[in-house]
Amino acid sequence: MNTLTKNIGKFLKIGTLWSTVGFILMVILQIFARFFLESAPSWTEEASRLFFMYAISFGAGLALKSKYYVHLDMFYNSFPEKVKKALTIIIPIATFLLFAIVAIYAVQLIILGFPEKSPSMGFRMAFAFLSILIMALGVLFYTWKEFIKVTKKSK
Repeated sequence: MNTLTKNIGKFLKIGTLWSTVGFILMVILQIFARFFLESAPSWTEEASRLFFMYAISFGAGLALKSKYYVHLDMFYNSFPEKVKKALTIIIPIATFLLFAIVAIYAVQLIILGFPEKSPSMGFRMAFAFLSILIMALGVLFYTWKEFIKVTKKSK
């Protein structure tokens, strides 16, 4: 495992961990405020949504790396070996192309989000939209690694 792969994995793990912790803390704060204060601060709902988005975004690439996504094994196993072999190459290519498109549009969305501000917290919406780019880049990276592994294996 090279240094780049290790650093990307570490970055995604730390991002997932901190985003999840932030999400949990915001929800606890909302619950506490609803029971013990006159009203819950309005910004906690937006903050929890943002933390949740980032937790999903950081975790998407890691889920792909660890093969934690749902597999339709029963459907896949019903195909002949030739089709299975083709699918093991086609699926990473299709996933890569899809998330390359997502990454391109995420950059455009981030640029559009610079002048916009969030309603209750006041941060630039580009920060919220950055989560889409993080997800796309994580998935692209691990899809590319999977494609290389599959093509080496098929030779």
